[in-house]
Amino acid sequence: MPRIDDYIPVAGEGVIEELRLLAERLRGVVIQNVNSTAVGGGVAEILHRLLPLLRELGVDAHWDLIKGGEKFFAVTKKFHNCLHGASTEVTKEEFDHFLEVSEGNIREMSLYGDVLFIHDPQPIVLINKKKELGKKWVWRCHIDFSCPNPQIWEFLKTYVEQYDRVVFSAPAFSRELHTRQVLISPSIDPLSDKNKELPQEQIAKILDGFGIDRTRPIITQISRFDYLKDPAGVVKVYKLVKQRIDCQLVLAGSPATDDPEGEKVFSEIKQMAEGDKDIFLLLLPAGSDIEINALQRGSDVILQKSLREGFGLTVSEGLWKAKPVIASAVGGIPLQITHKYSGILTRTIEGTAYYVRQLLNNPEYGQKLGANGREHVRNNFLITRHLRDYMLLFLSLFNEGDMIYL
Repeated sequence: MPRIDDYIPVAGEGVIEELRLLAERLRGVVIQNVNSTAVGGGVAEILHRLLPLLRELGVDAHWDLIKGGEKFFAVTKKFHNCLHGASTEVTKEEFDHFLEVSEGNIREMSLYGDVLFIHDPQPIVLINKKKELGKKWVWRCHIDFSCPNPQIWEFLKTYVEQYDRVVFSAPAFSRELHTRQVLISPSIDPLSDKNKELPQEQIAKILDGFGIDRTRPIITQISRFDYLKDPAGVVKVYKLVKQRIDCQLVLAGSPATDDPEGEKVFSEIKQMAEGDKDIFLLLLPAGSDIEINALQRGSDVILQKSLREGFGLTVSEGLWKAKPVIASAVGGIPLQITHKYSGILTRTIEGTAYYVRQLLNNPEYGQKLGANGREHVRNNFLITRHLRDYMLLFLSLFNEGDMIYL
C-alpha cells in the first residue's frame, strides 16, 4: 500500500501537510465505518484505500460489516433499484424481513465508534441504537437519489433524519431533511493497482491474454453486470458503431457479494453477444485491479452508459488515464465531465454511437478530451481531497460552533 508521502508528487506537499494537521485534531476519536460487503462495488473499494491512509495519519479508523443472507440482499437490491427511480413495489413481508435482519445486527454488532459512519441503506437501521449509545452518527449515501421511489424514500427517511449528518455525492441528490446535509464526492486512488502507471509491455500482455486484438479499436465499459449500468445498451451501441468501423467491445466487471442480480444480467448479456467474437465479456475475480487498469489503458474509448449512477468512479478512472470517456448525463457523472471539454455526455444509444464513431475517426480530439479530463480529476477527485473532506466532516461533528468548510 502507498504511504501518505507517496502522494506528494501528485497532490503537492501543502495538501499532505494539511491532512496531517487535520488528523492531529482527531487524535483519540474512534471512527467506525459500517457497510454490507468487503468486496465488489465502489464503497468497499473506497474504504479499502481510505482506511490505511487515515490510520497512517493517526486517525483511529475501523471498518465492520453487517450480516445478511440471500433474502436480505435481494430486498436491499430492490431498495437500491427503487431509490434509483424504479417503480417496483416492496411488500410488507420484505420490509419486515429487512427490519428483522437489521434488529439482529443491532443486537449482535459491537458499535464502539465515537463516530458511527454508516454507508448506504443496508445498515441504516443501526441508528435505532443511537438513544442508548449516544455518539455521533453519519449516514453516507453512495447512490443516485435524484428521483427516489416515494415508498422506499418515506420508509428510509424516518431513519435518515435521526442521523447527525447525511452525506450525498452530488447536489442533485439532496432531499428536504431536518438533518444537515454535506456534499462529498467519491475519489480514486492514483497510486492503486487500478490507477497507477503501467508499462506498455504489461498492458499488451494482459490484452493478449484475453485474446483482444490490439491493432483494431477497442471500446470498453468497466462496471458490475447490473441493469442500471445498461450493459445491453452498450452492446447496442457497439453494434451500431460496428456497421461502419471494425472495432471490438470489452464489458468487464467483478461480482459484488450483496448484488444477487449480477449472475442473471451477465447471462442475458452473454446471450446478446453470442456469435460475435469481437465482444469480450469478462467476469473478473475480485482484486483484478491490474487487469482493469490495463483494459482501460489499452482502450481507444471508455464508456459508462449508466441509466442511473450514484457517482460512477469508473469515469474518473478512465479520465485519469487520459482516455476519452463517453458517459450518460446522470447522477454524479456531470460533475466529472464537462461536455466536449473533458469528455462526452450522452443520453441515447444513437447519440453514444455517434460520438464513439467521431472519437475513433478523430483520435487527436480524443487525446485532447483525455488530457483535460485527467487534469479535472487531479484537481477534484483524488483520494487526498476525499481524506480532507472526511476529516473536516468528523471535526464538524464535535465543533458545531466553529467555521469548518467542507
